[in-house]
Amino acid sequence: MPNTFGKLFTVTTWGESHGFGVGVVVDGCPPRLPLEVAEIQAELDRRRPGQSEIVTPRKEEDRIGILSGLFEGRTTGTPISMLVRNADQRPGAYDEMREKFRPSHADYTYQAKFGVRDHRGGGRSSARETIGRVAAGAIARKVLNVGGQARHGTPVEIRAFLTQVHDIAVPPEALAAFPALAEVEATPVRCPHPETAARMIERIKAVRAEGDSVGGVIECRVRGIPAGLGEPVFDRLEADLAKAMLSLPATKGFELGSGFAGARLRGSEHNDRFEASGGRVRTATNRSGGIQGGISNGEEIVFRVAFKPTATILRPQQTVDIHGAAAELVGRGRHDPCVVPRAVPIVEAMAALVLVDHWLRQAAQNETFKF
Repeated sequence: MPNTFGKLFTVTTWGESHGFGVGVVVDGCPPRLPLEVAEIQAELDRRRPGQSEIVTPRKEEDRIGILSGLFEGRTTGTPISMLVRNADQRPGAYDEMREKFRPSHADYTYQAKFGVRDHRGGGRSSARETIGRVAAGAIARKVLNVGGQARHGTPVEIRAFLTQVHDIAVPPEALAAFPALAEVEATPVRCPHPETAARMIERIKAVRAEGDSVGGVIECRVRGIPAGLGEPVFDRLEADLAKAMLSLPATKGFELGSGFAGARLRGSEHNDRFEASGGRVRTATNRSGGIQGGISNGEEIVFRVAFKPTATILRPQQTVDIHGAAAELVGRGRHDPCVVPRAVPIVEAMAALVLVDHWLRQAAQNETFKF
């Protein structure tokens, strides 16, 4: 079904932006995993609206409730159902959208596909749907860390951060190190380079004052993943990561390792030379982004995701209504002038969901990957 992601560790999200609530059902989580609601809530707090002056002011606490699959602080192996109730709803702000299609939004395509749509905040197309993904991703992280330590003695770390907002980008030489979480969370824009972060914040404030919006780029790095995760051909690890990232609202691009820049190099310049180091096979460079032939090679997994400017802006735009007549639309409601800072924990969650699913698949096929 289109609302379910994964093969062994499956995630099904449900709910609409201005309905009763949103939630998720996680199936395939191993039993006896220690899990606390606070661990899930911590990730949702990073995603929720109203965190700073550069994001939507919608006031939602996004308090998570676990309805099933947890007993005495441990998972039972049965489906884990979680719910977040919607609180700060203002459906009246969307009355004009009942008959008018917002440019670059999902209004027209949902109407074309289903013949009906929830115009209040976009329904399922709203980024509020990602609450379920982040909640599920928190569980996936816990599984990965337990498995990682059992197999390697090294926990899996997933770190996403902003590298670009509009035309303001972090200098390439400043991206060499794996940033600490505290560095990423130090500013509301979640860019670990302070000087660039300050410029990004000013740009977002400026476009918000003009009733406009901007997009940006998130880089994600994963370390602690062993060689061997992934599949040849259709379920290549990078293909599943790409699908996961491009399923997020507002995404328009995905690249792994050298990405599109690699197309400008020769093979002699691009190839990652193998070498023996620390008792295992390593690569001297990592232009492959930690994945070769669709399978992880044990190096840091590095990918980037491009997000478009927020579609709903507070400026007059020309459009058409459901009858095909020309119309003018002015966006109302509370919207992010740049969605990218709040997308950081969502990108991390989707990476965790892909990796835990492939880890479980590998464990089912290969004894050396058993938990």
